[in-house]
Amino acid sequence: MRTRKFSTETVVGLLKTTGMATLTELKEALGTSSTMTVLRILKELGYLSSYSHRGQYYTLSQFCRFDEDGLWNCREVSFSLYGNLLNTAREFVNKAQAGLTAGEMENILRVEAKHSLLKLFRDKQLHRSKIAGTYVYFSADKIQQKKQRLARHEQANRQALGLLPEVVLDRDELKAAIILFFSLLDEQQRRLYAGLESYKLGRGGDVAISALLGVNAHTVSRGRQELFGGDVNRQGIRSVGGGRKRLEKKRRRS
Repeated sequence: MRTRKFSTETVVGLLKTTGMATLTELKEALGTSSTMTVLRILKELGYLSSYSHRGQYYTLSQFCRFDEDGLWNCREVSFSLYGNLLNTAREFVNKAQAGLTAGEMENILRVEAKHSLLKLFRDKQLHRSKIAGTYVYFSADKIQQKKQRLARHEQANRQALGLLPEVVLDRDELKAAIILFFSLLDEQQRRLYAGLESYKLGRGGDVAISALLGVNAHTVSRGRQELFGGDVNRQGIRSVGGGRKRLEKKRRRS
């Protein structure tokens, strides 16, 4: 019993000092050649294996400084709050607003992730669809998957049209520029422009643009339908300052 306690303290002391260690380093610290002995002690302590470097490094969560995504890098070795690469990839896809492609996953984790995602898909732990020529991985949960697919299609539509993401509307300067530009347009142009900006935002766009530009939400909706339905009257557009000229007030001759 005393030897077991000593072995546990040895592992904790080593990992506290170095942050992480390989099986070979742990064996040397414990004075053993048994892989099973080291793994048994690590299991008692609730260890984490690295999701990079083929899981060859070990640490304890109490010594990790995880970022907001649950990731921690120690001397170019990466650890995740969720465990190995498979568990981490599945967790990130499940939480992603619009699912993730292999490339997007690799940008986050900084490791090759294509094969892990493919295995999760084949094991039916994730769903996969081809959108805009690229495979996108979604949650296996039907409700979450539907939300992610809708968000991904809206994202793909905006990119195809070269449109900016909706978050830019949070910038006060852009809002002021939009309002100024809107005020310079004629009646039909205002309606069509409002419809275009609404389309950029996707769901809820009519209400958001209505509040921003001070126009009726039904007018925004009508402009969007006209613009993308091709139902635009190019004749008889009333321009700014157009219409019948005002009559000059005649002065009475004395």
